[in-house]
Amino acid sequence: MNSNKKSLEFCVIGCGRLGINLAVFLSKQGFIPKAFSSKSRDSAQKAFEFTGMGQVHENLVDAVKTCDLVFITTPDTIIEPVCEKIAKENGFNSDSFVYHLSGALSSDILRSAKKMGASTGSIHPLQAFAPYEQGQESPFKGINMSIEGDADATEFGKEIVNALRANSFTIPTHAKTVYHASAVVASNYLVTLEHFALELLKEADLSEQDAYEILEPLIMGTLNNIKARGCTNALTGPVARGDNEIVSRHLLDIDKKLPQFSKLYRMLGQYTLDIAGRRGEISDDAQQKLAGLFEL
Repeated sequence: MNSNKKSLEFCVIGCGRLGINLAVFLSKQGFIPKAFSSKSRDSAQKAFEFTGMGQVHENLVDAVKTCDLVFITTPDTIIEPVCEKIAKENGFNSDSFVYHLSGALSSDILRSAKKMGASTGSIHPLQAFAPYEQGQESPFKGINMSIEGDADATEFGKEIVNALRANSFTIPTHAKTVYHASAVVASNYLVTLEHFALELLKEADLSEQDAYEILEPLIMGTLNNIKARGCTNALTGPVARGDNEIVSRHLLDIDKKLPQFSKLYRMLGQYTLDIAGRRGEISDDAQQKLAGLFEL
């Protein structure tokens, strides 16, 4: 691979929300869309209309052969077979850069392109995307995007992310799955955790909206403390104090009124106790009593 021979002409395979947004905002930064192909021709047509450049192809291999920069933005489950189909029909060459944009999957699934001499990588935006609308602000501006892959793909990936005016960071290929799990915990499971908190407050005869407004300053303050001090030092509350009496009262009431959350409270308590123990501020006796309360 000649890393200096980088084309700004690109094609998009899979024209969903992300694929179209990518095409539009790369085209605004000097990259040139040459071809679009998608399971739905209407989707590919929209990408063409929004960018005002390129050509719609029924055959995805024909689309890939128009340029050396390929983005496979299909659903995760078909990225690998799509790549294999293109490789089987000699769609890639030794000057190709091939990326997918899955958060959960690494560039290893592009091995069929790699075998043909292409440079392969993945670029993942830590952001949910709405359908593109004419004149909208870029959804990429200021967000964080992970990059992994071989050396050439990683370096070119940084240029692509920079062109989108996003922030890039690199991760090793073997860590792609735990990276994605981290994003799920930080975003999706945070929703679950706050749902738990709101359900508890609803037992105090508060509406969900009122409950959220009451908790919001506490939630935001906690996030700010984590940012400023780190998780261990940001931890407060009865577990951090070793207050087993208060925790015992919590469990008695939850077991009685919201037993569906009993296991979740205990499980969260176990991990919270581990964080509290690292601070060395609660006695061994208090830790043992709390550990007993949190047993599942």
